[in-house]
Amino acid sequence: MVRIRLRRVGLKNQPSYRIVIQDKESPRDGRFIEIIGFYNPRTAPATITLDEAKAYDWMNKGAQPTESVAQLFRTTGTQERFARLKKGESIETLLEEAKAAEEKRNTTLRTRQD
Repeated sequence: MVRIRLRRVGLKNQPSYRIVIQDKESPRDGRFIEIIGFYNPRTAPATITLDEAKAYDWMNKGAQPTESVAQLFRTTGTQERFARLKKGESIETLLEEAKAAEEKRNTTLRTRQD
């Protein structure tokens, strides 16, 4: 079974994570199929970068997100948009909506850092 999970990267006591497509049997930091995003919990608010087109493609193929990745998907709205995709909404409109939401998150992040 293929899972969407977090892969730890970064220095000691400074974790950041890649969101990867990985076989369920592989170790956490082991072999992976594809990188679809990045998550840094050390920023305020946490930085989440995700290629939603790849995420939708893999979830359509049967990849299951882990609990932590599912929580990230709920935070970014990806889970809700994927449900709308399954009901028949066009992928182009969903990707435009995701891009607008990411830009809004990034501008909020920049204003909080200043």
